[in-house]
Amino acid sequence: MKSNKNPYDNMLEQLDAAAKIADLPIEEYITLRYPEREFTVNFPVEMDDGSTQVFTGYRVQHNSIRGPYKGGVRFHPDVNMDEVRALAAWMTFKCAIVDIPFGGAKGGVTCDPSRLSQKELERITRAYTVGIAPLIGPEVDIPAPDVNTNAQVMGWMMDSYSTYRGQNVPSIVTGKPISIGGSLGRREATGKGVSLMVREIAKEKGIDLKEATVAIQGFGNVGSVAAETLYGMGCTIVAVSDISGALYCQNGLDIPSLLQHVDSHPKHLIEGYTQEGLECIDNHMLLTLKVDFLIPAALENQITEDVARETKARIIVEAANGPTTFEADNILEDRGITVVPDILANAGGVTASYFEWVQNLQYLTWDEEKLDANLEKKMVSSFQSVYNTAKEKNTSMRMGAYIVAISRLVEATRLRGKI
Repeated sequence: MKSNKNPYDNMLEQLDAAAKIADLPIEEYITLRYPEREFTVNFPVEMDDGSTQVFTGYRVQHNSIRGPYKGGVRFHPDVNMDEVRALAAWMTFKCAIVDIPFGGAKGGVTCDPSRLSQKELERITRAYTVGIAPLIGPEVDIPAPDVNTNAQVMGWMMDSYSTYRGQNVPSIVTGKPISIGGSLGRREATGKGVSLMVREIAKEKGIDLKEATVAIQGFGNVGSVAAETLYGMGCTIVAVSDISGALYCQNGLDIPSLLQHVDSHPKHLIEGYTQEGLECIDNHMLLTLKVDFLIPAALENQITEDVARETKARIIVEAANGPTTFEADNILEDRGITVVPDILANAGGVTASYFEWVQNLQYLTWDEEKLDANLEKKMVSSFQSVYNTAKEKNTSMRMGAYIVAISRLVEATRLRGKI
């Protein structure tokens, strides 16, 4: 069961714990405990039945010491300020870990996309964009897709902002359709980055991927691409889940067949998929399966203390943001279960977003091979920095990741004369 813990409190606990290990006085990192700017916008939208509903949207800009704010926009019924605040902070650390010149931001609208038509989604997107337009810009704050948003949503955002500015501004968002300035390889980048982290930690732990078993919670854009890539590397994907349920097959799921099923499903879900030896299981069972790699690729606070005590995974690679509570993290560490943290594992998306932004600003177009090569170089280098720091400090990879991020952020703050 998902924890109700405030995700921002979870972030603060991780931040303070890492600063203590790094022996940093609070005066040097205190600004990282607070967002620089928070914004709430309430906007009316005409629904298809002619009624008017008022929706609430958020944009939090956490830190800009290393560059413009960068972060996704999610549409979900549970979106609230505390969640967006935490996600914005994690983006700050994520950008520092992969050493790209961005700060962290995040946005969201409290709504249920499954109950909205395409036209209603478009009207919500455009109204939200107009509401936050004074805060964003290609050299100020660059949104991107997140949970329940996609390239089409980014296309609407780009068009709305361009109308607001009176000129075409493709660099205002990343993750947009390729035909209007998007980058080849951007959609797959987060899932590919997760797969690269699985590959790198497998090397360090002496695990042969062709004999490795994997369970993936969440089969959206990130989870499905990770499944496809890891399947291609020889892994056996034994379980996957989405909002419609969870599937388990001891001998391994036929991932190409499952992807084809999801692609043809009206709501792009795994429900209704059939295969010999397939079992329907629940979410808790998936999270506690005996596998080499567990990949939570859904929402935050999924790996609670109860799950941490029961999970039989050897290694957890966090494709989602904040999937593990602070208390659960301590339990996993005590049990000797390695966690490749979210702020490293899922940084492929923001890294590719940086590449897209650079292409837009320079009016260039890269081929997919160039993006993939640069993505791999960044992700592998970042993994080594985090892994080596964790070994040097005799701590977890999460603390190693935070130490790398905080060190770079504190250095930038000091060089700019802010401390």
